[in-house]
Amino acid sequence: MFKAARWALGGVIAALMTAPAAAQESASEEEIVVTGRRVSEATIAIGTDQTRNTISITREALLSAPAGISGLKMLESLPGFNVQANDALGLYEFGNSVFVRAFNFQQIGFLLDGVPMGRSDQFGGSPIFRYVDNENLLRVTASQGAGGVSLPSYASLGPIVQYFTVSPSLEPGVTIAQTIGSDELSRSFVRLESGEWNGFSAYVSRSQIDSNLWRGPGTIDREHIEGKIRFANAAGYELTLQGVYNDFFDFDTPSITRAQYEGRAGDAFGRSGREFGYLPYVPDLPATTAGVPFSNTLHNQYYLQAVNQRSDTLLALSGTAPLSDAITLRSTVYYENKDGYGVSPEAYATSLTSYNAQRLVVPGLTAPRGLQYGLSTVEGERRGVVGGVEIEAGAHRIQAGVWLETDDYRRTQARYNQAGGNPAGAPLLNEPVHLQRDYTSVRDTVQFYLSDTISVFDDRLSIELGAKGLQVDYSIQGYRNPGDYIANRQPRLTDIYEDWFLPQAGFVFNITGTEQIFGSYAENLALPRGADDIFSAASPAAPGPDAETATNYEIGIRTNRPTFNGAISIYKTTFDNRLQSFAAVVPGSTTTETFFQNVGGVESTGVELSGIWEPAVFEDRVYLNANASYNVVEFQDGYSTLRLAGNTVPDSPEWTVQGGVTIEPTAWAVFNLSARYVGERFTNFVNSETVDGYTVLNAYLDLGGDGVSEGPFRYVRVRFNVDNLTDEDYLGTINVGTTGLASFRPGPARTYQLTVSADF
Repeated sequence: MFKAARWALGGVIAALMTAPAAAQESASEEEIVVTGRRVSEATIAIGTDQTRNTISITREALLSAPAGISGLKMLESLPGFNVQANDALGLYEFGNSVFVRAFNFQQIGFLLDGVPMGRSDQFGGSPIFRYVDNENLLRVTASQGAGGVSLPSYASLGPIVQYFTVSPSLEPGVTIAQTIGSDELSRSFVRLESGEWNGFSAYVSRSQIDSNLWRGPGTIDREHIEGKIRFANAAGYELTLQGVYNDFFDFDTPSITRAQYEGRAGDAFGRSGREFGYLPYVPDLPATTAGVPFSNTLHNQYYLQAVNQRSDTLLALSGTAPLSDAITLRSTVYYENKDGYGVSPEAYATSLTSYNAQRLVVPGLTAPRGLQYGLSTVEGERRGVVGGVEIEAGAHRIQAGVWLETDDYRRTQARYNQAGGNPAGAPLLNEPVHLQRDYTSVRDTVQFYLSDTISVFDDRLSIELGAKGLQVDYSIQGYRNPGDYIANRQPRLTDIYEDWFLPQAGFVFNITGTEQIFGSYAENLALPRGADDIFSAASPAAPGPDAETATNYEIGIRTNRPTFNGAISIYKTTFDNRLQSFAAVVPGSTTTETFFQNVGGVESTGVELSGIWEPAVFEDRVYLNANASYNVVEFQDGYSTLRLAGNTVPDSPEWTVQGGVTIEPTAWAVFNLSARYVGERFTNFVNSETVDGYTVLNAYLDLGGDGVSEGPFRYVRVRFNVDNLTDEDYLGTINVGTTGLASFRPGPARTYQLTVSADF
């Protein structure tokens, strides 16, 4: 399999070496780009004129991806992104992970049409995959090292990923699509377009996903609605109201050890391999406590004890006002509402211990009957405004603005009896056994920015100088843990994370009409990841954690030739106060919860390379794309009594490589085959365990599209997607260990999907 990875890297290097020779010099060379229905203009594809490495996923590529793919899994095609998902579409929220350069999922800033998505926590956060459908996306743009100074985020330590949705069509119409696939997948999509009338246009879309889990019993159900109303006039004034509603329900799948995966764990139910899942039945097991039928811990393997539900609504009103030829105002006001719950089991013995600790001080508790129903609820609101002005003054483009946000979040957690103590019994919410949490946390954020982009030497050199100031005022109040209930206290803990001068600088120099050299420097600060979990576990007298900070350096070169475009960048990132996630099993269950510990400094250095090449010999019918990254991420300090300096940060492969070939034999047919290689990864801090690298092949065949019509339809399109073509069996997501062994989520098996879509 590694041969495929080497082939992909070799393809990029060969393209870099041969493309300039094949290029034809012409006066309009700057405007000539690689053609093809899955390739976009260089300004989007490789970030032409950007001071930082900026790569995009184009609309054409998004429409060729499996229908319903999550907004996070879309990123796996970008250079340097190590994306792991529990299922082929990446829909299971607790099974996803991302690592790029030195950053993981919770250190990346995400924006949707300029609206910051806040933290990415599954509990109480706003992860991007709840807010997008790929049919409605115009493009996804990622800056792996550092996003622009104007982009709002208190989560990002550098990387910013922006999701841009399409504008309403000027013509009325209807788009429909129906997908069927493996694991009884059924997905429907419909979008209604109003067309343009006196400057107004609008659309509304709805998608519905119903599928079985690929491992273990249970289902995934998702309803997603998006809408947009836009007004624009000839003077350039624009006002857009958009909304997203997402309702999601799914069953959990367990994270497993390597011994369980390899069948060496002596599992009581004979489970092993990548399809290791929860049980679809209540097992017949002997009681471990006399007189308590369901006191055996292994009853927690019943699948109805592990579910998640989330409902999220996002509304945003955005406006653009060109006050003159030189001054433009932009602003966005947004509101988000969220609620949901999660269920996890707790063993009888664990519940009994906790019940005895609380029963004399917490009124209204009931002795445990058997296996406990663990219920966690979340709810919250997020309100904010982003505003800015852009001024063109000769050789200067000046930008200034502000971002204000308040995020209110409440979480509860308690254990309840079930009828007869039976895992399949009805939850008895009037019989709490012990209480875990009931707190509210608030994040008040203020960010200012100012930048000046200067063009000199007849616009051959562009220099960007800027800075931002960020303050996050954090508080948490209530019952944070069982100890607060026992002590009858509801402490209010606060901290302020701020830095009012976070500079950025960058440049772009046009070496020739087709080549640019670029570079950037950026400093960033972020609210501590998992702040709620950290403050929940700490003593009320304990100081809060320090904010994570990062410094990012980057330099690179990009080229845009008639048959080739590509970019290569070299980077270095340094961290202070890095917080590392740990996964701990909830006592008496198989469910893990994440907490964070500070592990000192981390340094990341590496190279990223990406490109698209269309060999002239194939006459615009074949093109190759590839990207590769070499990344070394090492601890600089110790953690507790551990000597970690020089160790590799877990779940960070040195090599990630992706390559593909796209064939367009006719105007109505496209075939693509791609290979993605992720190298060997360490699974713990002491680097005593590794997980092997793997290569996954994906393919699609796309028939129809523009120019292919039938009856009332303006176009008809049929697409067949295959993920993991060779059915590679591998371990994907890592729940990182400290000194011991990690647990994993196996990568999804081969998956088929057939989509028929039409526009009329």
